[in-house]
Formats: sequence, structure tokens, C-alpha cells
Amino acid sequence: MKNIVLIGMPGAGKSTIGVVLAKILGYQFTDSDLLIQKQEGKVLHELISLYGIDGFIAIENQVNRDIHVQDHVIATGGSVVYGSEAMEALGKEGLIVYIQLSYENLKRRLGDLNQRGVVIKKGSSLLDLYKERCPLYEKYADITVNVDGLTIEEAIEKIRKAVVRRMEGEV
Repeated sequence: MKNIVLIGMPGAGKSTIGVVLAKILGYQFTDSDLLIQKQEGKVLHELISLYGIDGFIAIENQVNRDIHVQDHVIATGGSVVYGSEAMEALGKEGLIVYIQLSYENLKRRLGDLNQRGVVIKKGSSLLDLYKERCPLYEKYADITVNVDGLTIEEAIEKIRKAVVRRMEGEV
């Protein structure tokens, strides 16, 4: 069985969905943002302040590239798609699921971007970030699941069904 790798914008529900999805499927759960924080001994927004965006992306790329687990649901940080080595490694060992959300719903969900440790260039808006990242999520995704207007339970079930369908097709 492969890993299931969740990608998508900050606030799309990767960590929340990932924990429950892992339980339902009998998988382990890994949050790559927590691995970064453990390795570096600092929270994400501190790392971004300390190393800048490029420095943070290099750390994120290394941490995600070096995840070697099996039967895990892996929730990644929203900026993981900037690291091609990480995405290649995650794709080899897992099924990449893009949790897609409209800009309007995303904007409603997100609080203070700085407190979340979101990689965003000075002067850029959430809309700029959304337009920049969505094509990258689509590029790397094996499956895209739109969760607009769904409760967390409905989103989890929709993703579970899509993953099971895909995995049964590969057997």
C-alpha cells in the first residue's frame, strides 16, 4: 500500500482531514510541518523570519524529500510544491491528493497568515498566492478533490472514496 500525500493551500484542511483519514484507512499520520519544527526546534513563522522564504523552502524541501514511511497519510505544508525534489520523492512513495478549495472559501477560513507560518512574499496578497500555487498543485496531483461547501466529514468521505477508487484501479 502506498502513502497518501495531501497537498493544497493553507487552510484547505490537510492536517485535520489527514488525521481522520489515517484512522479510517488504518494508516499512520505524519504532518510534515511538525517534522520541520522538530528538526529545526522552531515554529514555522520563526523559521520564515530567520531564514527568509528561500531558506525555509530549502528546509521544507529537505524534510519532505527525506520522509521514508509506508502506509502513512502525510499532510504537507502549503508551500511543499516549491520543492521539486520533495514532490518527486513524495510522488514515488505515495498517491498525491490535492485538496482543492475555491479562493472565496479559502479566504473565509484563513485567519492571520503570519501566525500560520505561510510562505508569502512581501506585498503579495492571498489571491496572488492562490494564483501562483494552484497550477503547481494541479501539476503534482494524482487526484484532485474539490471540497467546496462540504463539512469536514463530507470532505473526508469524498477524499476516502477517491483514494480507494484509485488504489483499487492500480491493483
